[in-house]
Amino acid sequence: MVPPGTYAGFIHAGAGVPETWKTLQEFEVVQMIGQQVNGVHAPEAIPLGPRDVPAMLELVRETDPGPFLDRTIELGDYVGIRRDGQLVAMAGERLHFDGWTEISAVCTAPTHRGHGMASRLAGALIAGIQHRSERAFLHVLTNNTNAIRLYEELGFRVRRPLTISVLTPEPIPSQET
Repeated sequence: MVPPGTYAGFIHAGAGVPETWKTLQEFEVVQMIGQQVNGVHAPEAIPLGPRDVPAMLELVRETDPGPFLDRTIELGDYVGIRRDGQLVAMAGERLHFDGWTEISAVCTAPTHRGHGMASRLAGALIAGIQHRSERAFLHVLTNNTNAIRLYEELGFRVRRPLTISVLTPEPIPSQET
């Protein structure tokens, strides 16, 4: 399913990597679940679409919230906040499991931090998730203590530590007979 020259992300709790795969990158994260979260409508949270992808990619380059590519937006709803026409904060949905939706790509430009934008965007996403009778969860780097504290204030709790591995299949050497 994953041809050589491409890659896939693999979330695991210490599972071994098959011999025919090469690890490109690994991230130590904690998985958090929305234990007591409350979704809140945020009027300034505007829906983001395909035409917003260049601005989203620029914000990702500036903030490094984790893996985000030009087609990531296709995985779920994304919302953002603009100031003077510039995208300065965003958040979205990525993984979907039966009854669960992952909040991802939560980021705010360094020049606009400290104004509660990440909280309002997460609250807007949580409102949509709860409207679908689902529960919110997320993954955050273990060393991002500010984000962990923010998510705990929003009602998330740490479920468990995990590793996200980015893998690529190694070409299988041809067998000469």
